[in-house]
Amino acid sequence: MTVNIIYLHGFASSPQSKKAQDMQKRLKPYDVHFIVSDLNVPSFEQLSFTAILEKVAETVRDLPEGPVYLIGSSMGGSVALHFADRYRHAEAARVEKMILLAPAIDFFANRQRQLGDNWLQQWQAAGSMPFYHYGYEVEKPVHYGLVEDLQQYDGYSVKLDIPIRIYHGRHDDSVDCQQSERYAQENDNVELCMLDSDHTLLDQTDVIFEGVVAFFGLRE
Repeated sequence: MTVNIIYLHGFASSPQSKKAQDMQKRLKPYDVHFIVSDLNVPSFEQLSFTAILEKVAETVRDLPEGPVYLIGSSMGGSVALHFADRYRHAEAARVEKMILLAPAIDFFANRQRQLGDNWLQQWQAAGSMPFYHYGYEVEKPVHYGLVEDLQQYDGYSVKLDIPIRIYHGRHDDSVDCQQSERYAQENDNVELCMLDSDHTLLDQTDVIFEGVVAFFGLRE
């Protein structure tokens, strides 16, 4: 039976992200079906968290039979948590384990940390906020509708009964590692691995990949 792994990239990223491409290369010798979904839906400018969740559901529906494991990076970590909330998506019943990389559990706290105390009012007044997109390598405006959509999602309230492992850097200046510490403390099914790294975790890819193989029980 095929093991399916879906990689969920972060905000202002793409399937060409360095961690996603590194993971795909490393997994080639293993008997897995690996897919990186493009979560810029319906577009980055009109980004919708709800649309992202529907995209993941669609991706799962198209997978071959077998267990589904999720790897969620930054905002993709939040996507993984909310998608696996079985009350929202029937397809989530196939998800058996997940690994989260510096998960952005609290989108609003992250934006305030980066943009300042008045970020919400400024975004709303302007109707959009420019963000540099690392996949497109250009700055693009994101509509305020993303904020309105996200207000219905509270990452800390998501309670799951599947094994979850989190890798988070102690020196993360984009997503406070205290978010992962809080989520792990409040959920017995979560194992937290703190690393001496920043938000990208690019200097810890060996450690993370070894963890992916062991945690998912992969075989060559």
